[in-house]
Amino acid sequence: MFIDRAKIAVKAGNGGDGCNSFYRDKRTRYGPPDGGDGGDGGNIIFEANQNLRTLYDFKYNRHFKAQRGGHGSSNNKKGKRGESLLVKVPPGTIIIDNKTGLILRDLAEPLQQVILCKGGRGGKGNSRGREATKGEAGEEKEVVLELKIIADVGIIGYPNVGKSTFISKVSSAKSKIAPYPFTTKSPILGVVKRDEDRMTLADMPGIIEGAHTGRGLGDQFLRHIERTKFLVHFIDMAAFEGRDPASDYEVLNNELKLYSKDLIKKPQVLVANKMDMPGTKNNLKKFKKVIKKKIYPISALTGEGTKQLLNELFRKMKKYG
Repeated sequence: MFIDRAKIAVKAGNGGDGCNSFYRDKRTRYGPPDGGDGGDGGNIIFEANQNLRTLYDFKYNRHFKAQRGGHGSSNNKKGKRGESLLVKVPPGTIIIDNKTGLILRDLAEPLQQVILCKGGRGGKGNSRGREATKGEAGEEKEVVLELKIIADVGIIGYPNVGKSTFISKVSSAKSKIAPYPFTTKSPILGVVKRDEDRMTLADMPGIIEGAHTGRGLGDQFLRHIERTKFLVHFIDMAAFEGRDPASDYEVLNNELKLYSKDLIKKPQVLVANKMDMPGTKNNLKKFKKVIKKKIYPISALTGEGTKQLLNELFRKMKKYG
């Protein structure tokens, strides 16, 4: 199951208490103070782990707590430091403070780390000639984890335009394919290799008019294409159910603009798909009269034109990489 948002509570360990103790032996009844300090509490550390792809681990496990520090003891023995807790998340995870809405850290690259909550300092023992003190409380926060997947190319388009068919043909990714809308319910990643080069494609669930307000599958997946280098915009040239390819193109771009001004500025490769279907050549001529851009006509089903399209995608990836 693909989970890309979770709210969790995290708490660093409390510091251990300082010890209030006086030296004693057979000859000494009232010796000097010898209480040791308490150990510091463990930190909460977040790390981006390249083996993770989803926030599913946080669906049911929502509370994370580091170990408290050990208490000090007599004979100037300091308490043991509490063990820090390492919380692993997928690369591309943004950590947001649930109370303020501020972004605390964006873990975009594998192995990036951040100490989100610091452990409490251990209390002081009385060996310094003063009363022992309690350990400090560890920091605690309620945070929202938001995942934006990392891919070179984002494939966008209306539902059922052939995005999943294309990515399943050119990569090892297997996305559910069926002749009805919203077959793809979550982003699918596929990797295309050519000689020394490799390109990661992200098949996005279909976007419809009103997506930026949450309609259809809504804006829950629009954020995933914010990290891509450029977009591949699929248009259905078969124009089933009275659809107009030019209108689909304009509406979808308007949704990107309404969601994010930066998103609409991303370079696009425009693809006219389903060219194996009757009437598509005539539809493509009409489309070209309205949309004055370079268009790559293909059939994801038969493979026609996909080689030329991949050549362009690899060229663009090097250009914008």
